[in-house]
Amino acid sequence: MLKIKRLALAVAVAIIMIAAALFLISKPMLVLYDADSSKVYAKWDIYDTMIFSVEFIHSVNQSPVEDFFEIKDNDIYITATKYSAFGAGVQTEIEPGQSLSYDDEGNMIVSGFNMKFDKVNYVVGTVYDHILKIEGEQINLTQLCGRNAHVVFEIRRGF
Repeated sequence: MLKIKRLALAVAVAIIMIAAALFLISKPMLVLYDADSSKVYAKWDIYDTMIFSVEFIHSVNQSPVEDFFEIKDNDIYITATKYSAFGAGVQTEIEPGQSLSYDDEGNMIVSGFNMKFDKVNYVVGTVYDHILKIEGEQINLTQLCGRNAHVVFEIRRGF
């Protein structure tokens, strides 16, 4: 009986060590999944300075908004937001450390946020489509995830 317990303990320790090793060698990925069902819609290998954005029509002020994110040290940071118009529901004041600039089309770009997020959440396409821009692709999140989908971007380890 003592031999069986020792063998079971040795097997359990080996399984834990293998799982820990696999976790440590697995690569971090940006994962897009459903907040309710955890269904994974897409995933991307990440690297430092990787940038992605989500563009949508703001539901209150009815103008285009684009949020820009950067991967740094396996974390997601919001770095800037592009607005075409000030109004209800969008930032109206520049805070310390932030700056306001304009692009060629006259859109306002507020940058300097540098705020870390463990997860980035969106409710997709309730009225208008949400467009993910990543790695040279434009992905219609409404088509990919469905209208009114509650989606999450998160860094996860995986194979």
